[in-house]
Amino acid sequence: MGGIASSTTFDIPKECIGGVVVNEGPDFRIEVKNIPVPGIKSDEVLIRMNCTGLCMSDVHYMLNDWSMPPMSQFGTQCAGHEGAGVIVKVGDRVKNLKVGQRAGVKPIADICHTCAECKSGREMYCQNTTLAGLQVDGSYKQYIKSPERYTALIPDGISDYLAGPVMCSASTIYSSLKESGIRAGNWACFPGGGGGVGIQGVQLATAMGIRTIVVDTGAEREELAKKMGAEAFVDFKEVENAAAKVVEITEGGAHAVFVTAIQSYPISVDYLGSRAGGVVMCIGLPPKGKFHIDLDPSKLVFRNQSVKGTLVSSLADIDATLEFAKRGKLRLEPTIVGISKFNESVQKLKNGQVVGRIVVDFNLP
Repeated sequence: MGGIASSTTFDIPKECIGGVVVNEGPDFRIEVKNIPVPGIKSDEVLIRMNCTGLCMSDVHYMLNDWSMPPMSQFGTQCAGHEGAGVIVKVGDRVKNLKVGQRAGVKPIADICHTCAECKSGREMYCQNTTLAGLQVDGSYKQYIKSPERYTALIPDGISDYLAGPVMCSASTIYSSLKESGIRAGNWACFPGGGGGVGIQGVQLATAMGIRTIVVDTGAEREELAKKMGAEAFVDFKEVENAAAKVVEITEGGAHAVFVTAIQSYPISVDYLGSRAGGVVMCIGLPPKGKFHIDLDPSKLVFRNQSVKGTLVSSLADIDATLEFAKRGKLRLEPTIVGISKFNESVQKLKNGQVVGRIVVDFNLP
């Protein structure tokens, strides 16, 4: 995909396809509807989505089980923040972006650009962010507006099917790997590593020379994990104590644990074993009040261990992750579906039935 970017003029319809959330809450569903194409301001661009990845964060927005206001409070109809497409229109004050350039939709639609975090390249921690798919319509909508000053461009040589998930899942895990301080030759443990975020972390860590171990279950996830570079796989349903097995394989404990499977938080510190300086990186966001970590301060003190969290990526880290993809170091093999499978696919994600990543192609029925 991506060939659409070869043209410099586009016919823009008045309506477009949208995967609209209906019955927001525990029993939500996605209905494919025709909805208005948004207008743009003078400093914005209009992006036509070719595809969108499906992320568990979308599900939480639609479930409304985080400590956040519901989508409906913002008038948001469409979740999604892993889109890839092409710029089809630019505002009259847009200076640097052009019609025909490839662009993506990422978790943060815009930032304040003035606070200390924004000025230091850590803009994902700006307290005035606008979240795509929650506060504004996200990539489940075929046409999306984006401010020029905070639009992510996609280089040639990367398919839309890969570039979409890079906008969130791949770049999110890349930022966490970087911030963990883990080095080549160290062990990285990925509880839930057979899922969409974890499996991209396995590939990126492997590309950095880091040894990887995945904790998950099922032959399909094991096959995928090892294909993508995992040195070891621990099936938590087949062993009595998954954490003890990780400590055994790594000869003392993982140097860093990257928690994308929220159910793993209660035992996440155990994967560190006695590893001095080991760190648990919190990535997945559990529902309010669930899956806490019970910490023993003595262990943190005596073994210099720590627990920290990372959110999503800066524009710079998205660019860096796209570069890994361009070099062939990120080889996501998502399941591709058309818009008729939108709700079915999101429900599978909600129910934990997805191996790897699902991408919805707006150009397929």
